[in-house]
Amino acid sequence: MTRHLSRIFNEADYPELLVGLSVADDAAVWKQSEDRALVFTTDFFTPIVDDPYDYGAIAAANALSDVYAMGGEPFLALHLAALPADLPEEMIVEILRGSAEKVKEAGAIVAGGHTIDDDEPKFGLAVLGAVDPRRVRTKAGGRPGDVIVLTKPLGVGLIVTAYKSDEADLDDVAAAVASMKRLNRDAALPLREIEPHALTDITGFGLLGHAWEVAERSGVRLRIRFDDLPFVPGAMRYAEELLFPGGAGNNLGDYGAHVTFAPRLEYEMQLLTFCPETSGGLLILMPPERVEALLERYRATGQDAWVIGEALPGDPAIEVL
Repeated sequence: MTRHLSRIFNEADYPELLVGLSVADDAAVWKQSEDRALVFTTDFFTPIVDDPYDYGAIAAANALSDVYAMGGEPFLALHLAALPADLPEEMIVEILRGSAEKVKEAGAIVAGGHTIDDDEPKFGLAVLGAVDPRRVRTKAGGRPGDVIVLTKPLGVGLIVTAYKSDEADLDDVAAAVASMKRLNRDAALPLREIEPHALTDITGFGLLGHAWEVAERSGVRLRIRFDDLPFVPGAMRYAEELLFPGGAGNNLGDYGAHVTFAPRLEYEMQLLTFCPETSGGLLILMPPERVEALLERYRATGQDAWVIGEALPGDPAIEVL
């Protein structure tokens, strides 16, 4: 899509577009002045949980995440809904309420939206945020020697798939839902002062798909330690039962050529690192001398974080040990 749009729009004609078509990132960034830029993004998906309130809240947290991944702060959102005409009104109200309350939690407001009839429900948001143009965060900028930090556990895609197959423990589902509903605001806030070199969030391409984007655009090799990766409860068990969503195999096919795994890591463990995530955590590359200050800030606010690897010199690639 980006390639086709670039034939229509020449970014050189739009110097205010700081992040856009030429190097796609988590959101578009448009410079308004020397100290203010707009961050604009959108995301929507089909239901991944049964509870309509949770569906709306997860969709909102997921869409808001891209603004945080660019270093911004959301302030305005619009709902995007494609819903069956016969869907009970109370369910629609709960979807919208879950989303609106999550947006309010982020300090922003839902100011409207658009709805169409569709046989398969789809829901999400368009989100507008603001950022100092001198502090825009992107997937580029990682440097050899950087430490890699992750702020949410992995494996929610597995839990959701297991749940749809009636194979998931309800306690595991509850933990996954809680993780997906958690905003990345608390993870992003300290990064305004303890500045990272590269930043993204983990969503549909899985950990290694998004890590590859960082490696490629930063021009570094990433080393990730599998034993240091955090997973939501139940993920390992469902992986051993091969209850993966189809997207995990697609991600492996798309990005697997860039990844080398230690021989001890069997197929299901490899697939875990490619499993799609919804409303996943931030992936941060930053100088090692700043990491302890960041972790200390996280501990003080109850924000989880794990050091999972480092960036090395060399051609872009990923090794998982």
